[in-house]
Amino acid sequence: MTERPEAPVPLRTIAREWGRLGVIGFGGPPTHIALLRTLCVQKRQWIDAEEFQDAIATVNLLPGPASTQLAIYCAWRLRGTVGALLGGFCFIAPGFVLITALAALFLEHHPPLWVLGAAAGAGAAVPAVALYAASRLAPPRAEFLKKPRTERARKLLYAVAGAACAATLGTFVVVVLIICGVIEVIIRAEGRRSARPSRALVPLAVGHVAGVGGLGALAWVALKVGALSYGGGFVIIPLMQHDVVSTYHWMTGAQFLNAVALGQVTPGPVVLTVAVVGYAAAGLGGAALASILAFSPSFLFVLIGAPRFKRIRASVTVASFLAGAGPAVIGAIAGSAIALGLSLHQWWQVAVLAGALLWLLALRRGVVSGLLLAGAVGVVLALVGVAV
Repeated sequence: MTERPEAPVPLRTIAREWGRLGVIGFGGPPTHIALLRTLCVQKRQWIDAEEFQDAIATVNLLPGPASTQLAIYCAWRLRGTVGALLGGFCFIAPGFVLITALAALFLEHHPPLWVLGAAAGAGAAVPAVALYAASRLAPPRAEFLKKPRTERARKLLYAVAGAACAATLGTFVVVVLIICGVIEVIIRAEGRRSARPSRALVPLAVGHVAGVGGLGALAWVALKVGALSYGGGFVIIPLMQHDVVSTYHWMTGAQFLNAVALGQVTPGPVVLTVAVVGYAAAGLGGAALASILAFSPSFLFVLIGAPRFKRIRASVTVASFLAGAGPAVIGAIAGSAIALGLSLHQWWQVAVLAGALLWLLALRRGVVSGLLLAGAVGVVLALVGVAV
């Protein structure tokens, strides 16, 4: 690891630059990583290219939003704990303000007709976005075929288990991810006692079963998203959907589609979708609580783990766990598209979904532009009198 710059970077510089990234960071993790690389490696030369690549690899081994953790890590490299807290806050805050304002608009009891149309249109494209995200996370076919046959079979089974659970029993997705990860740890350890991670994680799963609703339930859902979301921002969909819609009834299926769409078209981390859920459950205070709890694990992981990043990357147990949990995550994201698709209630939304699948999977165009186009279709149809 390289040493910090000789002259400390002023905190006001970190606040300004990380806040700017939070404002212009549309497009999810790839955009965030590119912006951080441009700022920290190419333009300011605060961090060398090799360390930056190592940091990307390491945060992808941690649960939670990887690009947010990378932003926190880069700020930590410049000014330690204070820099990490300030940089992370400034990176997250712009998106939180915007998505909470939009949540207030979209979740009104009597929102304007054009808002209903935009929500129904963008929401119709969300199942396609979930499938697109799963396809992007899946390894290339050639790389997959290089794996031993037994390993390929296990990964397929993990993916099928994740997909089946997300499509039918969404409340147990976390348990399935943990089980798949622990099974792979045990198999790769060849009989050695290496399944200790499960002891720390099982109480969290048990805590979910014991949830009774209210702010405690909201706190659990948000913490689950932040602490147990392996595989990128889109895993929040299967982690939250069943709880939000079926268990606690904070949102309808259509409103949850809107929440996911808002998380995609606003800047900053996709995990900010939890702010919309929090707003639906308990107003502005709920949005703040959900966001704080969802991002707190990322700050803790970086502040505690940053000095040990090389050791984390070299950990056989961590790599083994992710080798099992990773395919289950991909399957869960793909499986969530089924439940999301069942939330569509207008005939024209099916046509929009088909168009979104074509836009994303066949034409390979952008997610944000696809959601905006779908929303625009919904606005037009609503204004001409089609039921939304």
